[in-house]
Amino acid sequence: MTEEYDYIIEFKNITKKFPGVIANNDVSLSIRQGEIFALLGENGAGKSTLMSILFGMYEPDQGEIWLRGEKVKINSPNQATELSIGMVHQHFKLVENFTITENIVLGIEPQKSVLGLPIVDIKGTDQKIKDLSHKYGLDVNPTDLIEDINVSTRQRVEILKMLYREAEILIFDEPTAMLTPQEIEFLLEIIKNLQADGKTIILISHKLDEIKQVADRCAVLRHGELIDILDVKTTSTQTMANLMVGKQISLSLDKEKNDPGKTVLEVDNLVIENELGIEIVHDVSFVIRTGEIFSLAGVSGNGQMEIADAIAGLIPVKSGKIKFEQTEITDFSVRDRTELGISYIPEDRQRFGLILEMPLSTNLALKSYYKEPFSRNHILQDRVFLDYSDQLINKFDIRSGQGSATIVRSMSGGNQQKAIIAREIDLDSKLLIFVQPTRGLDIGAIQAVRERMIAERDKGKAILLVSLELDEIMSCSDRIGVIYNGKLQRVSDADLISREEIGEAMMGVANNEQ
Repeated sequence: MTEEYDYIIEFKNITKKFPGVIANNDVSLSIRQGEIFALLGENGAGKSTLMSILFGMYEPDQGEIWLRGEKVKINSPNQATELSIGMVHQHFKLVENFTITENIVLGIEPQKSVLGLPIVDIKGTDQKIKDLSHKYGLDVNPTDLIEDINVSTRQRVEILKMLYREAEILIFDEPTAMLTPQEIEFLLEIIKNLQADGKTIILISHKLDEIKQVADRCAVLRHGELIDILDVKTTSTQTMANLMVGKQISLSLDKEKNDPGKTVLEVDNLVIENELGIEIVHDVSFVIRTGEIFSLAGVSGNGQMEIADAIAGLIPVKSGKIKFEQTEITDFSVRDRTELGISYIPEDRQRFGLILEMPLSTNLALKSYYKEPFSRNHILQDRVFLDYSDQLINKFDIRSGQGSATIVRSMSGGNQQKAIIAREIDLDSKLLIFVQPTRGLDIGAIQAVRERMIAERDKGKAILLVSLELDEIMSCSDRIGVIYNGKLQRVSDADLISREEIGEAMMGVANNEQ
């Protein structure tokens, strides 16, 4: 049977406004059935807003959506699901105190009959979720609570939630932001297999190499407007990057050889246990000096995030010592460490970096609000908060609809990340800890953050970089420590270790060169 429509999805003159910003401005584009269609654009360009309209989370102020040749009005995610539309969100839509299974089936809970009465059959669904997770290589324990699992596993749950609903139109909003290189490759294979099965894929990603690997066409949005629609195979990544930001952008990183000075941080035989009393970091030791970027590379879940958290004071250590400029700070509070000169950009910006319901001005002063000039005689100075926030917004190109008054939850993920980085760098700390600092950022912002890290290094700052992005590790680091199963497998100067050697160490092949 021949379909009566040329496109499975058509956006016609879509406009969506929020206070102080036009998120989508008269956007019209059409997507063919069975293609992988990518959306490119800077943070805040309107990509996620457009897809949220398709998924029924927002209603457009103007314009129409046509689905399979018919005009539709999608008023809710449930209605989108009924229309075979699924979406993996950039920011997780999960209930913290529910299990993985309960989150996946939420809204379409399976039922069984007991004594003639229908009851929700969660336990009976656990095995189905387990089987589904094995099928796609997204292994999870269905009975785990969301509040007890890490960011990477939460991302898997979001993907499984959509796969469980067997959607025909699949929207992936930054799905690889927290996955390991191996998981990314596997997910891209899954996406291609889904396409081969006739699914239509819409992929929002800032990673141009991923777009080149799987997408057929891409639309470029800038400041809410459609700039161009491109054939991916015949368009270079440089052209895509230039269209995204509206100017020529360098995709390389200039970094001169560093000249490290005195030791700022010393980690000595660090041992960390998880909440179950299981040792997850084993006798880890390293130092970071002034004018140096020391990176921890490894597959997610091997202890590198816990090491960063322990140095920042977020979690306790079982044994070992942490010294900052010869002062042992192992038992210091987070504020005491901040006062000494430690800045921290956390892995999960929404849970640990921001207070989402507060304005941007407050969030940018979270580490300073109790001191002058923000507080005088224990009275907060509103004007100071606003002036300081305005300065950082301009200095770090933080885009927000209502400036300093913007509620942080309403900002795009990339601009939330920019806000944290701005706050932590402006503290002028001696040690800066960057954990996944470019997660969810567009190509221009990624370049800016990496250049900023190197600039801080050149000022004599000591920097700890924890990243799952091997390209980021290779391009930014002066020294690299590779961690596997909670142990440092190798520590080497960045120019003395190859990508292949790092990969081997990440898999547990030791060759320690201190």
